[in-house]
Amino acid sequence: MDQIPGALAPTFLLILLGYALRRSEFVTTAFWVSAEKLTYFILFPSLLVANLAEARLAGLPVAAIAGAHGLAILAVATAAAIAAGLGWRARLGGPAFTSLFQSLIRPNTYVGLAAAAGLFGAAGVTLTAIGIALVVPLVNVLCVLAMLHWIDGNRQTGWRTIVPLLKNPLILACLTGIALNAGDAGLPPIIGPFLKILGQAALPIGLLAVGAGLDPAAIRGGGRVLTVAALGKLVVLPLLTGGLAFAFGLRNVELAVTVMYAGLPVAPNAYVLARQMGGDARLMAAMISLTTLLAGATLPLWGTLAKGL
Repeated sequence: MDQIPGALAPTFLLILLGYALRRSEFVTTAFWVSAEKLTYFILFPSLLVANLAEARLAGLPVAAIAGAHGLAILAVATAAAIAAGLGWRARLGGPAFTSLFQSLIRPNTYVGLAAAAGLFGAAGVTLTAIGIALVVPLVNVLCVLAMLHWIDGNRQTGWRTIVPLLKNPLILACLTGIALNAGDAGLPPIIGPFLKILGQAALPIGLLAVGAGLDPAAIRGGGRVLTVAALGKLVVLPLLTGGLAFAFGLRNVELAVTVMYAGLPVAPNAYVLARQMGGDARLMAAMISLTTLLAGATLPLWGTLAKGL
């Protein structure tokens, strides 16, 4: 089990390298904007299509993985809604509360795919992709609904952001890969190798971009809400997901991948949504940075514990 921290080390070294490159201005700021766009729309979708099209999905516990993630996320979202009703929303303010809500349920898929690939190879990527197919649309819808409900002024315009969620490139990639797999078509000649080459670039560029987006300075002054965000995302959600996954019969690698995906740090696109819909963007940046830094310790722990069951 002590191999897990070592296997995850390259993932976080790439994140730190991205941070160092941005701080040193070795490349221009414009590069990181383009790198994020390239990764999100081209490289990661290519990786997902290529992996799912050739994956052996028969016999995989798709329902158990989806059920564990879905029920755990809904439980945490419900708890947040109850907290809002008990005065948390009024105490923090609508924008800050929606940033906390996002931080509790939105995973950084870039880190998840890299960690799963580093630890478990193609099988880890496939199991993670199953989680992506459910979690990404679910958390996006929940986060947008939270913005609509808890931030004044969004009710008339916020629904316009729902339609793009249905065009999410990661979801479309998962559906495309599954369709190719189900039809026994696999990857076509020329296009298949092309997608595989693109997919190989997804993880390093994506992780460098994650590091470039870190803002440790934003953590200062965040207060106790940052502690709640970190504990909720890195401890409570993976613990709850792991308990459900274990009850549903998942063990070993399947359990480890499921728990680790639930315990990922907050995704950078939470910051984009906060800016677009009136959330507390600076607080969101602090939550993203803090959970990413802490995940260097918590993610290996979850992987070790889950794989040992």
